[in-house]
Amino acid sequence: MPEGSLLRMGRFAVKTEQVNQAPEAIQGGFVWRDTPAQLTLDLTNPFGSILARVTVQSSGATLERANGEVIQTMTPDSLVDQALGQSIPVQGLRAWLRTQQKPQSGMRVLERDAQGRIVSFEQEGWSARLSNFDALGPRLVSLLRAEAGRKMSVRLVID
Repeated sequence: MPEGSLLRMGRFAVKTEQVNQAPEAIQGGFVWRDTPAQLTLDLTNPFGSILARVTVQSSGATLERANGEVIQTMTPDSLVDQALGQSIPVQGLRAWLRTQQKPQSGMRVLERDAQGRIVSFEQEGWSARLSNFDALGPRLVSLLRAEAGRKMSVRLVID
C-alpha cells in the first residue's frame, strides 16, 4: 500500500438509545482501506457478507448497498447519516484510527498515555477512548455521543 495508507479490519457495534423508544443496535464486521487518494469502507454482516461499501474521494462520498442501491453526497458523514439515519463520524475516524501525538483542530485532549499518545478526547460532540495500541494505532475505539434525549455509542475492535 502507498505511504500514508492504513488497512484495518475488525468488528463494529453501534447502539442508539432514545427516550421512550426501544434501543437499536447494529453490529458486524468492517474492512477499512485508507490511502491518500481514497477511503473504502466495507461493512459486513456477522456472517461476512458485504452489506455496503462506502467510498470517499475528494469529489464526494458514495455508498453502494448489496441490493445495488447507490447514494452519493459531498461528505462521508452526511452519507452515513442519510443512509443509516445515524450520525457516525467517518471523517473523524480517518484520523482517530491512527496513533496521534498532536491534537487535531477542535480536539480537547483529556488524557495521554505514558508514550504521549492521545487516548481520551472530545471532538465534534463525540467523547472518544482509544486503547490496545499496535504499531498502526488503537485496536479498540469507543465513541459516545449524548444529545437531548438520545445517546449513541460506537465500538470498533481491530482484529
